[in-house]
Amino acid sequence: MNRRSGEESRKNILNAARRVFSKYGYKGASMRMIAKCADISLGGLYVYFRSKEDLYSTLIVRSLESLLKETKETLHNIADPAEAIRILLSRRVQYARRHRELILAMGKEQGFSFCNKERKKFYAEQRRLVEEIVRKGIASGTFRECSAQEVAKIIVCTLRGFILSMIVEPDAMFSPDDCSALLLEGLLRKGVRCGENGKTGVQTSLEKAMG
Repeated sequence: MNRRSGEESRKNILNAARRVFSKYGYKGASMRMIAKCADISLGGLYVYFRSKEDLYSTLIVRSLESLLKETKETLHNIADPAEAIRILLSRRVQYARRHRELILAMGKEQGFSFCNKERKKFYAEQRRLVEEIVRKGIASGTFRECSAQEVAKIIVCTLRGFILSMIVEPDAMFSPDDCSALLLEGLLRKGVRCGENGKTGVQTSLEKAMG
């Protein structure tokens, strides 16, 4: 077996596994079902993946790597930092919706601790990507002076909240365009003040986060 055909076989198996896990969940899926979907023998499947957990872990890691690569490639030639934030949010939400069934199965049965190390690495990379965009926005005068690190945390946590809402409250899923507008423009009209010392709790929190 040459390297190219081996990689193609792995991709075929992972695509089949995505379909099976999405339909039956982790507990309901079996290696036999995945082998049938991939049109490969059960023994052939075990040549590439030693267990269902191994296959599931690989699927999650590959998905995260694919999403990060897709995001970086999409943003590569976007000069406007505000547009880059909008596109990042939109693509992230679109990706989550495209793989909604797999995310549901993963969250309900395996929990978000599964592949925790890989997830942490993914979110750290995503934060660094957002930080870079924000810093460029500050340098160009598009964004006001703020803590790029804290803003990146807010944006990435907002996206994680979207994923969680898919599991616990599907009706609460938000529009990426509305999310972008809120993050980039804020909720209060210019000059409006309310609450103690003329500031809202939300405004005060954001000011602390954004320096």
